[in-house]
Amino acid sequence: MIKKSSSFVIKNKALKKDEFYFIAEIGHNHQGSLEKAKKLFLEAKNAGAHAVKLQKRNNKKLYTKSFFNEKYNNRNSYAETYGLHREALEFGVSEYKELKKFASDIKIDFFATPFDLDSVEFLSKLNMPLYKIASADLKNTILQKEIAKLKKPIILSTGGGNLDDVKRAKDNILKYNNNLAILHCTASYPVDINDMNLNVVQTYKKEFPNITIGLSDHENGIEAATLAYMLGARVFEKHFTLNRASKGTDHAFSLEPEGLRKVIRNLKRIPSMLGSFEKKLLKSEEAPLFKMQKSIVARKNLKKGDKISLKDLDIKSPGGGLPPYKIEDVVGKKLKKSLKLDELVLRKDLE
Repeated sequence: MIKKSSSFVIKNKALKKDEFYFIAEIGHNHQGSLEKAKKLFLEAKNAGAHAVKLQKRNNKKLYTKSFFNEKYNNRNSYAETYGLHREALEFGVSEYKELKKFASDIKIDFFATPFDLDSVEFLSKLNMPLYKIASADLKNTILQKEIAKLKKPIILSTGGGNLDDVKRAKDNILKYNNNLAILHCTASYPVDINDMNLNVVQTYKKEFPNITIGLSDHENGIEAATLAYMLGARVFEKHFTLNRASKGTDHAFSLEPEGLRKVIRNLKRIPSMLGSFEKKLLKSEEAPLFKMQKSIVARKNLKKGDKISLKDLDIKSPGGGLPPYKIEDVVGKKLKKSLKLDELVLRKDLE
């Protein structure tokens, strides 16, 4: 077995401890339009995504004849049978080549999920930079093996399986390829928050300490990625669309550009927000706290030599003087100078 990697490496760059890699999953949300796919690529790039991903199928070989010809008549269908519906959304080699060039031009990684062996070969000829194995193929060791043999980074989604299924897939892939990220996933679309079980990220971190862990997120919101990051996830996948009301099954649980921008923005903020372990007064706190904090002041005019009693003192804003917790240190001391009403009582003015 190949030695396991301690970090996920993409294009010869390893993810550092606090870094994350975010994939905008377009799938077939391009609706079969090359121009719409380019628009999605560009919007994902503008939102801060590191990669965009499509799905690739050889529909006529992937499905049984009866399944291919099964009637598919609903508001989201692009043809009268399921197979023809899929064909209407499928890009071929010319579209993939054009999208690969476009992605390179705008500097965003572009790859796809192959759902069958023909699609693995299709994508390998295009020299994709990495590969995704869908949850539906968590138990498909044959497909996993062929992808792993390509020696490119692999992202494995783990919806619909148990820990033994994940371990089997992991062991199978690592026989041929050590560059693996394992993504927790619930394979329902959209996922009910009660089925997300984000704590599985921690389970994976414990079970696979030398493998990068992530989240394939089918939630309708933007909170899950931030929570998963705090649990240890560093690779993220989220479905992406231009319009959640568009025709197609995936749009409704996808993020639009503004939502994608926000979830990536939130992830970027986490290391800075976590900051230091040391609790101390910060420079940024000094000015606002000066107005709100309290100081020990004279409650009335006091003369030099007066012995201070508690009734001679008051606690008022702003700060800058002795803090209230020092009041016991002031009581009983003699003044070295006279003080006026509301004047700060300072240590240097006490005998």
